[in-house]
Amino acid sequence: MKGVGLLNIVFIITRGDDIGGAQIHVRDLAEALQDDGHQVTVLCGGSGAFTEMLDKHNIPYRVLKHLVHPINPYRDVLAYLEIGHILRVLKPDLVATHSSKAGILGRLAAHRLSIPVTFTAHGWAFTEGVNPQKRYVYRAIEQWAARLSRKIITVSEYDRALALKERVGDAKQIVTIHNGIPDVPDRLRARPEREPVRLIMVARFGHPKNHALLLDALASLRTEPWSLDFVGDGPLLGEVRDRVRALGLEERVVFLGRRDDVPELLASSNIFILTSRWEGFPLSIIEAMRAGLPVIASDVGGVKEAVVHGETGFVVKGADADELAGYLQNLITSLEMRRKMGQAGRERYEKYFTFDHMFQTTLKIYKELVGEKDS
Repeated sequence: MKGVGLLNIVFIITRGDDIGGAQIHVRDLAEALQDDGHQVTVLCGGSGAFTEMLDKHNIPYRVLKHLVHPINPYRDVLAYLEIGHILRVLKPDLVATHSSKAGILGRLAAHRLSIPVTFTAHGWAFTEGVNPQKRYVYRAIEQWAARLSRKIITVSEYDRALALKERVGDAKQIVTIHNGIPDVPDRLRARPEREPVRLIMVARFGHPKNHALLLDALASLRTEPWSLDFVGDGPLLGEVRDRVRALGLEERVVFLGRRDDVPELLASSNIFILTSRWEGFPLSIIEAMRAGLPVIASDVGGVKEAVVHGETGFVVKGADADELAGYLQNLITSLEMRRKMGQAGRERYEKYFTFDHMFQTTLKIYKELVGEKDS
């Protein structure tokens, strides 16, 4: 294999109108690659919050006219042809696909053009908690698509093990690279002594999350001194607002919507919570640990690879509101526990989840794949 220098890389992700962990992951990688001298272009379906963020960070992108989130056979064929046309124009050394729809169509187009292609799974669509019928269909699709990938990157060991169990790819093909994020200045570290205790959950209001579970737990802690900030938007926002009213928690729960200042919000909080039905490896948990917050999260996906139960926070088994309430009460009433767990979380972030570690590991894989093609 000859030496590989600067690369021309195309990222493909399904949604350009929304921001989630996958979009932030792509933005951070693309920006770092540009700073390192590589050429980067992001392809995405639609425009909106994500493309605005790309503009802000001076990351080149193209909006795919026909790439849409829902399954649409006619539009999907057009999107495949559209991706192929753009790849022929850009002539990338490597295509890196993210999210399910973009992962399928992007891999298919790159494979047809003999361009090395990777797929990063930010949580599988056939994971535990997904409707069984949908799981069966998504698993079959991913089994087929895996044959098109030189490498499949999972963001947790949980997802790697799940893929191998379901025969999606093989052991040599699949590699785990845990999510990593850039550090923040000291002023964006949380202060555990802040009172009254401020809780925060940063999550889209969609079915994978379980905001109702958190509200049910907090309803039993009315006598404790807490307030809760929900950060995010999504289709189930109205339903969660109704739940807050039904529980009589309007004076203690604030809906902040989608925000660009999440690090600042975390720094002004005391406890981070993420209640979910399924996950991959949530960036929001790593952001909270980076800020020095104790974390309470549902035991789904790769959460336990980030949160060490009883050390950096607590992991809740199933949808158990009573168990969650107990952990919340422990942290709300104990400044020392908040301080100790928050510091342990910060140290774990520094050891395992820095951006530089993720970036260097990912770039090494990219260069290996391009080198294999050129050798």
